[in-house]
Amino acid sequence: MSEYLLEMKNINQSFPGVKVLQNVDFQLKAGEIHALLGENGAGKSSLIKVLGGIYHPQSGEIYINGEKVSITEVKSARDNGISIIHQELVLVPHMTIAENIFLGREPVGAFGVDMKKMEAEAQKMLDNFDVKLDSDTLIADLSIAQQQMVEIVKAISFNCRILVMDEPTSSIAEKEVEALFRIMRDLAAKGVGIIYISHKMSEIFDVCDRVTVLRDGQYVGTRPVSETGKDELVSMMVGRELDQYYVRDFTPSDEVVLKCEHISDGLKAHSRVKDVSFELRRGEILGFSGLVGAGRSETMQCIFGLTKGYSGTVSIEGKPVKIRSAQDAMKHGLAMVPEDRKLEGLYHVQSVKFNSSIEVLDQFIKHLYVNTAREEEITQEFVDKMNTKTPTLEQVISNLSGGNKQKVMIGRWLATNPKILIMDEPTRGVDVGAKAEIYEIMNDLTKQGVSIIMISSELPEIMNMSDRVYVMYEGSITGCLDRENISQESIMHLATLENAGGKQ
Repeated sequence: MSEYLLEMKNINQSFPGVKVLQNVDFQLKAGEIHALLGENGAGKSSLIKVLGGIYHPQSGEIYINGEKVSITEVKSARDNGISIIHQELVLVPHMTIAENIFLGREPVGAFGVDMKKMEAEAQKMLDNFDVKLDSDTLIADLSIAQQQMVEIVKAISFNCRILVMDEPTSSIAEKEVEALFRIMRDLAAKGVGIIYISHKMSEIFDVCDRVTVLRDGQYVGTRPVSETGKDELVSMMVGRELDQYYVRDFTPSDEVVLKCEHISDGLKAHSRVKDVSFELRRGEILGFSGLVGAGRSETMQCIFGLTKGYSGTVSIEGKPVKIRSAQDAMKHGLAMVPEDRKLEGLYHVQSVKFNSSIEVLDQFIKHLYVNTAREEEITQEFVDKMNTKTPTLEQVISNLSGGNKQKVMIGRWLATNPKILIMDEPTRGVDVGAKAEIYEIMNDLTKQGVSIIMISSELPEIMNMSDRVYVMYEGSITGCLDRENISQESIMHLATLENAGGKQ
């Protein structure tokens, strides 16, 4: 009997112009929670896609319980007891939770699909994992955090022996993270091997037994979590010591560039934005904090013209403006990097060049003439500025890592030369090295007079990068903290406040 539940040996994978995996080894024990770490582009997701039958490696071998297996498609991975929760959600939005969980394996009765049985079985699974949702709810009606929990339940429902989780906590609240960790420990106790990918170091030390690090598509090393620390792991990931992580060395002016008063989303039954007022100053990074569902993203969607029928007033540089669409917002110098790059941002079958330049077509298209040289110049400028790893500008963006996709998204909006940049979870799913680069870019932008609104669920990010922080609870602002008063305790007090309605 093999010591390992899973062994991947000498895995090699290439795309045109780039080697994403070079002789990578990985071992997983039964009942083990094994972290897989590395910067964006290190090869983590590529290795998992090889294991899941999505990619076909040029060479290498996979063994399960000591026996060599051939994994050529997703079905053969599932047949070998492998289930994967990918970083980008893959649920069908116009189907119910139950239909998504049982997609492709629906229980059949005398008259076709047995909906009652399917919904009952799905509800039992949700209840077992303490997910407080009804199985007949449409996926489209769920928040990203709720969708993430459904993905987890679906993956576990296959009775897998090997479970892969790629950034499973990127969009869920602290209470849901605790529930997830409890589920993971229960599964490990039953002999399931879990591969856990996360950029949140604290989670690695909370829940994992061992950790393997990849860098630039190559294996760096494996350590027992109890015998390593954050500094060593960061050094293994980036190949150097990180002298500085958060960068905020600029003091904004007192000039108000954006003033929003009494913003409400206009929804009567399920209002998510209730009488929100705030100010943004020139060169400021203004943090918006709060628990999942507090209304932060919905507030910014109103201001950016994405919510029809919102009420309230918006003034830019002292002048009232009417913003009824994203085009209106852009004309007034606003740009917004959305939270969900898959659904709201990127064109996944298009190139890096297409995705980088789509918002500034007027800069290189005149009537019927397309200035391709100018388009490439714009794209290259922001690929360089964001330090995006791509073999060519023509690379299909779906082939990039999650962090590099995020860099393309940010670069696209910087190309519009905004005065006000809204960033919704700007470093979600991004590694420590890329985070530091994004923070440096944000800092430099404020020195150039750009004002930034940053929505973030990561308290260290909010506390270290924000000049001021507005905290929201159930659609209302409960308080505003100046830099010297920002702390985890003060933020959490306002984020959990009963009977919200505090003053700014």
